[in-house]
Amino acid sequence: MLLTRSLLLALSASLAYAAGLKNGLTSAGIDAVFPGDSKYVTASTPFNLRFDFKPAAVTFPKTPQEVSEILKLSQELNMKAAARGGGHSYIANGLGGGDGVIILDMQNFDKITVDSSKGTAVIESGNRLGNIALTLSQAGRALPHGVCAYVGIGGHASYGGFGFTSRMWGLTLDTISTVNLVLANGTIARASAQENSDLFWGMRGSGGSFGITTSIEVKTFPSPASATIFEYEWTLDIPSTARGIDVFEKFAQTNLPPQIGGEINLGRGPSKGTVAFHVTGGWYGAEDGFNATIAPFLEGMPKGPKVTLTQGTYLNSVEYLAGEPLDTRTGPDGHDTFYAKSLMTPESAPMSLEARTAFASYLANEGFESDMEWFVQVELYGGKNSAINAVAPDENAFAHRTSTFTIQFYASSPGKQPPFPDHGFTFLDDLVSSITSNSPADWDYGAYANYIDDRLPDWQKRYYGTHYPRLQGLKDKYDPKDTFDFPTVVEE
Repeated sequence: MLLTRSLLLALSASLAYAAGLKNGLTSAGIDAVFPGDSKYVTASTPFNLRFDFKPAAVTFPKTPQEVSEILKLSQELNMKAAARGGGHSYIANGLGGGDGVIILDMQNFDKITVDSSKGTAVIESGNRLGNIALTLSQAGRALPHGVCAYVGIGGHASYGGFGFTSRMWGLTLDTISTVNLVLANGTIARASAQENSDLFWGMRGSGGSFGITTSIEVKTFPSPASATIFEYEWTLDIPSTARGIDVFEKFAQTNLPPQIGGEINLGRGPSKGTVAFHVTGGWYGAEDGFNATIAPFLEGMPKGPKVTLTQGTYLNSVEYLAGEPLDTRTGPDGHDTFYAKSLMTPESAPMSLEARTAFASYLANEGFESDMEWFVQVELYGGKNSAINAVAPDENAFAHRTSTFTIQFYASSPGKQPPFPDHGFTFLDDLVSSITSNSPADWDYGAYANYIDDRLPDWQKRYYGTHYPRLQGLKDKYDPKDTFDFPTVVEE
């Protein structure tokens, strides 16, 4: 088949760009792999195998200056660029969210410096959560963050950072005092309350839209003297599942100490019409104070749950919740093929009985029959004494400071292998709709950007609320050429 002149010109241009990119990176002494290289497939494989993007190159910078050189080259060639920390973006934004992007893999940015006297730390953006917990623990310090050891701090801290200590200490991004970063044009910069304060506001909530973080300076906390991980397990029918969610929500509105964090884990029941209803969390106060704290919740639930209480050091609790070694250097990361969604429920408008019942019914019936591997986590953000909601709504770009729950809906393909089936999208979309379609039309729910959803039509509103116009102004100022451009990027 003969190629048309336009196709020949396009191919010639593509080859020229590829040559210019390779020559530019090589002359700058920057490690990189390209299509056709033996390490390219491994370097370009996402955590979520629902995606199969083909980067123009995967680079491995070692210094902020090398990050700067890569971004200058990307602008010179009019190419898109994206940073990858842990690589756990649910929609592979760490691979640019599309083909032909220059990827900056930040794995060489793995230093952590702890200042115990000041209670602070400098954490480079290629670190994983498990290694951060280990390093801080050696100095008797800790940080609020998620449970998965392999998740990278770069994206986690850019868009939130929830964990079981968050009601006590806040989100990961709330601990940040300075962001060290490189802007789209290659400028090496700092953002704090004193320097580039507008950028500092935006980097804490939507960092990937404006720059590439090389390190964050954070406030740390003394490790709790002990920790109790609690697990309560029931098999419930539909009315009891709906009631259990209500009991948990009302429990949050009591004078609940900040030292407790938890979530409801919902899964497939043993028979149609039932739901596996498990409550898991951590108690980080004095050991003898736990029973009195949890008692009001248990009083509202069915008797006779399976109970597991695991007591130990704070670090013991982090590893127990992770379910894997915290030192991520001991083995490779895993993969999954999945779709995920989220809802953040407003404190001022709790989930209605109609919504809870429809949701429970869907889980107990369609959820039982589905061939998808699924779970739902109802994470406790708010309630009285929550450090998350104690932060002023406009303190940073994270928009949801009046939420009770963040609900994560997650479905993997059978066997967790690609391809992801079309009915999997329908299953999860309808699961979320069972709540929203049975709620008031003006129910002001949000969504959590770390559980990013590439099929969410109104993501600007759900992720960023009233902050989105301000974020658009920052995009115009700091990345006018749209060097950072992925499916859920802030648009000018």
